[in-house]
Amino acid sequence: MTEPHPDHAHPHVPEDAGIGYYDLMETAVRELLIAKGLFGADEIRRQIEVLDSRSPALGARVVARAWTDPEFRRRLLADGRKACEDELGISFYDDTRLIVLENTDKVHNLIVCTLCSCYPRPVLGLPPDWYKLKPYRARAVSNPRSVLAEFGTQLPDDVEVRVHDSTAMVRYLVLPRRPEGTQNHSEEQLAALVTRDTMIGVVPVRLDRSIP
Repeated sequence: MTEPHPDHAHPHVPEDAGIGYYDLMETAVRELLIAKGLFGADEIRRQIEVLDSRSPALGARVVARAWTDPEFRRRLLADGRKACEDELGISFYDDTRLIVLENTDKVHNLIVCTLCSCYPRPVLGLPPDWYKLKPYRARAVSNPRSVLAEFGTQLPDDVEVRVHDSTAMVRYLVLPRRPEGTQNHSEEQLAALVTRDTMIGVVPVRLDRSIP
């Protein structure tokens, strides 16, 4: 067997090691940045912990508060990020804006990112796999009613569907309609009804979810 030229030598990972190309690249870049002193391992660990702490439960709290507090709802629609930071203590780890879009009986909002997978991670956590797929990213813009129908959402013809394309600096969160029959629900009970998909806009909030 011919030995590799020293200039081309690199570690080989067994095929069954379960480590892909991008995993290797991430490890190499991370170790290089740490070695150059651009940031430390503790900072990386801290940021990973922040990311892992984010989930749709945070967004559900925002929605439930908006349903029960008209003044908060007004501030949320005016400046989503500021309302989340100032009143719910939700921190944002980047410079993005958060625009909150209210669904009504005449307008239904749908979120997409046509270029990649920009997403309101500070309030929803990681995006679902389908949100990142090209078919959703393309068809949500060209034929949103068909996409909604595939999620089981059938809207009357007189309801306008507005599609909002996220960017690197602007993220969107849907404020879904509060379902009827929840007048006596507590804020905690309302939050339990709100799912990730309702805040992306592919489905409405339904009452068939269990209430704590």
